[in-house]
Amino acid sequence: MFNKILVANRGEIAIRLMRACRELGIKTVAVYSAADKDAPHVRFADEAVEIGDSAPRESYLNIPNVLQAAKATGAEAIHPGYGFLSENATFAEAVAAAGLIFIGPPASAIRAMGDKAQSKITMKAAGVPTVPGAENLAGETEFIEAAERIGYPVLVKAAAGGGGKGMRVVRSAREMPEALDSARRESQNAFGDDRLLVEKYIENAHHIEIQVFGDQHGNLVHLFERECSVQRRHQKIIEESPSPLLTPAIRARMGEAAVQAARAVGYFNAGTVEFIFDPALSSFFFLEMNTRLQVEHPVTEAVTGLDLAAWQIRVAAGEPFPFKQADLSQRGHAIECRLYAEDAAGGFLPSTGRILRFIEPRGPGIRVDSGIVTGSEVSRFYDPLLAKIIVHAESREAAIRRMRAALKETVLHGVTSNFDFLQAILAHPAFAEGRIHTRWVETEFNWQPAELPIEALLAAALADGTIQNPKSKIENRYEPDPFSPWKSGNGFRN
Repeated sequence: MFNKILVANRGEIAIRLMRACRELGIKTVAVYSAADKDAPHVRFADEAVEIGDSAPRESYLNIPNVLQAAKATGAEAIHPGYGFLSENATFAEAVAAAGLIFIGPPASAIRAMGDKAQSKITMKAAGVPTVPGAENLAGETEFIEAAERIGYPVLVKAAAGGGGKGMRVVRSAREMPEALDSARRESQNAFGDDRLLVEKYIENAHHIEIQVFGDQHGNLVHLFERECSVQRRHQKIIEESPSPLLTPAIRARMGEAAVQAARAVGYFNAGTVEFIFDPALSSFFFLEMNTRLQVEHPVTEAVTGLDLAAWQIRVAAGEPFPFKQADLSQRGHAIECRLYAEDAAGGFLPSTGRILRFIEPRGPGIRVDSGIVTGSEVSRFYDPLLAKIIVHAESREAAIRRMRAALKETVLHGVTSNFDFLQAILAHPAFAEGRIHTRWVETEFNWQPAELPIEALLAAALADGTIQNPKSKIENRYEPDPFSPWKSGNGFRN
């Protein structure tokens, strides 16, 4: 087993991985940018090394700086978390070349699944169901011809990407030129690669992913599914397990297909095979594989009782994964809500600023994976995910009730968040009945935040002590004197 691990990430995932290391008796090294010098993950680690300026390319994406930090601190292995360098095959190879262990899959599997076009070709050859589509297309004419063969609507998407970037829905040949131009630009900016592919767009589809896990001794299993259909801009908001849609037979078939997909690229460690599920036909199609630990992995941990982060470390150290498929089962129901610093009513634009107060919910069946504390700065440089709230209960109905209660107990002041948005989704009849799909938020969930009454705003200002002094000789300044009668609550009148 390792003595010291460097976590090449930040925020809640860095803390979650460090906690797993702590429970295994492993010391941890944090890396941080200039913007993160006072971040919670820096204080949580046993050691911390600054690796560059605030921009990710100068710090968290800077491979030489990360490797130098590992060497300087005597770390034996590097865990990339998710995002940043987690699916970078070049980084995985560089870690190995430096004599360190990369806690994740082999670089060859990352590379094979990182190219969306090539991964579809590989999956077809392996017998995994794939969405009808076409890869390796060149000009506009070829895309239009392929779309007409497939049948509109189609999805144009980045061959090298993920996360909804470089993706456009096209409903007619007339829309194709503009869709190709904008998707290429976005793909080039996000991934440095403007290649695109086209595939059938399935209306009202469900996004269902299968967690797979394997060791370096040939044992490869699936850990069941996560329903991820509540999305905005192709980004997940709420995830749950089990899916309210899948029958035991479909679940088994989908799990077998996921293992087949992973085995086709020689996969080990944690990974996720994502599928599009068409409930009208009870059919599923391979979408992509994420060759890393997912944001929503706590949902699977809750229903299986396994610590995936700890097992990632143990498998990377050469230990066998002791569970066969027949040993594994789902128990109860788990839901995860992602708490983002963003304006859900204003186009989901990110919000920045200082966290004035953050209080996590507590109680049986409630878990919070958080990267913030009261006083934390939410920077413009990084993803706006602040925390994940996870609940586990004996049934889906009970899990929804527990999550709604947990959200009511959560306090987050200082930045705009999607807090009210999450509560509204959980309270919606369509969510309770499982009648959601990947475009449900944008096409059917017509949500607007409730306006705060003026009394609430005045009460907040009084509690904060920042009501302006209307008689002050200095215009537009807050009253600095704590003993000023203008701050008195004893009924003073002028």
